[in-house]
Amino acid sequence: MPSAPPVVPAGAGDALRLPGLAVTIVGVLLLGFVGQLALLSQLGHTRAQELAFDEFRVELANGTAPIGQLNRDDAMWPLGTAMAVLEIPALDLHEVVFEGTTSAVLQDGAGHRRDTVFPGQEGTSVVMGRQATYGGPFGRLDLLQPGEPFTVTTGQGAHTYHVTGVRREGDPQPPPLADGEGRLTLVTAGGDPFRPDGVLRVDAELVSDPVPTPRRPFRSADLPAEEQAMKGDPSGWVAVMLWAQATAFAAVGVAWASVRWGKAQAWTIGVPLLGGLGIALADAAAVLLPNLM
Repeated sequence: MPSAPPVVPAGAGDALRLPGLAVTIVGVLLLGFVGQLALLSQLGHTRAQELAFDEFRVELANGTAPIGQLNRDDAMWPLGTAMAVLEIPALDLHEVVFEGTTSAVLQDGAGHRRDTVFPGQEGTSVVMGRQATYGGPFGRLDLLQPGEPFTVTTGQGAHTYHVTGVRREGDPQPPPLADGEGRLTLVTAGGDPFRPDGVLRVDAELVSDPVPTPRRPFRSADLPAEEQAMKGDPSGWVAVMLWAQATAFAAVGVAWASVRWGKAQAWTIGVPLLGGLGIALADAAAVLLPNLM
């Protein structure tokens, strides 16, 4: 007589499906992460720039754009305040510059290091920008040649600079400035996109007349670590944990729905849900990554 087929315990099939389901969920989340950094972050940067430029143009017309560290209430400008527009014709770059250089600020555009003078003023001003993610506005700085002109517009007018050189780590520092001179240093990540290797700097001399420098109570010793080059922002862990919890709950829900309703129904809901949560989680996690990537 033929032997009876083996008896499969109830629920064993569901248990065998769970590892494969877990791998699929992780794949969807990773896809959301990669999609956020490589594609959607570029769209977010473009939108942030459009909104910031419209607002800053009005402030310039009304004479209310920032011209120094302190606002009219004698308080520091909030991080992320639009303070300049950088235009580099050789790179076809038109970028709103924000106050501050944290990873979160640099998601919207280039950022001015708060312990340095504003562009156009006497002394050295520093502006940082990302190399690859969130628009990668400074991704082609290494192509600039000595003598290339560019302008920076602030609340004190348009200021013209000429590139003097490109520096990588280990290269000699530019000579000290004399009285009445100004310099702007553009800073981004060195190395290949998404694989940063050190810091790349472009120095430029101010060739237009320097403008007055308001009082500057905020000095280098006051600059937090997360505003230094190639640093992440640990305050982003709160958002990461919250989004991670939401993602974990959603993953459990999709797994339950797959067993309860079937794969087709579960993934019809699960793919957009987990993809969206993966994108939000990636956006929050990007704040923890080096600010110049």
